[in-house]
Amino acid sequence: MTPITEVDGHRLALSNLDKVLYPATGFTKGEVLHYYATTADALLPHLRDRPLSFLRYPDGPDGQVFFAKNVPPGTPDWVTTAEVPRSEGPARMVLVQDLASLMWAANLVTEFHTHQWVIQRPGRADRLVLDLDPGSPATVVDCCEVALWLRERLAEDGIEAYAKTSGSKGLHLVAALRPTPSERVTEYAKELAVAAERALPRLAVHRMTRSLRPGKVFVDWSQNAARKTTATPYTLRARPEPTVSAPVTWDEVEECRSPGRLTFLATDIAPRLRDHGDLLAPLFETAGAAELP
Repeated sequence: MTPITEVDGHRLALSNLDKVLYPATGFTKGEVLHYYATTADALLPHLRDRPLSFLRYPDGPDGQVFFAKNVPPGTPDWVTTAEVPRSEGPARMVLVQDLASLMWAANLVTEFHTHQWVIQRPGRADRLVLDLDPGSPATVVDCCEVALWLRERLAEDGIEAYAKTSGSKGLHLVAALRPTPSERVTEYAKELAVAAERALPRLAVHRMTRSLRPGKVFVDWSQNAARKTTATPYTLRARPEPTVSAPVTWDEVEECRSPGRLTFLATDIAPRLRDHGDLLAPLFETAGAAELP
């Protein structure tokens, strides 16, 4: 029998709670739901008002993994949805606005991916993101070196950057902006990536060409495009272990000497929130939002 629970007045059927989704650690679907419920206070502000793309892996990372942007079939009518403009025509997408809709979405077994803009201002970004992706044998240690250079370069333009792990191999830099057309943010991000490659030619690359990337850090500037999404802070990832896209301190970035130092599992996040709070909370302070030069 599928357990029924009530969240904020909404009844939810939570299925297959004992199913192991991460065989490397035995982490179950019930533990996935518990993780999202206990991390909701930190996670929800990063989801709210941002149209959601789902990376679903209902049988774990080794099973079928598929990306969905449209409202899934069977979505309850109390889950907020919104029409989102796209080049191929408008689409209806989910907005996770509260704990009940978070738990409904988590029950589908998802990674959460969001745009750099909110539904009230489609295509006007209030976030700048740079995705630092290491090409083997480069690792997150190399990403940290590039991140520190980019942090200083952004600071020259009056932009304060914050760091989080991708939850996979790399690192994300995020900054708060005054709402700016996504095309302009993309141009600026590309300028930063090109500058990083010039300053660190043996370490950084701004082009996506696979043959250029081994041993280097690809500074992916393209996720600032209006149509693109990035893994949301605190989302679980479809990896062999229940890794999380976790905010990190700049001290941790500076002190990173081995890849494992910046790998965080679901079980690490509650202690980190107790110790640090949400390290990305300053992104919500409008006074700190920057204007592009």
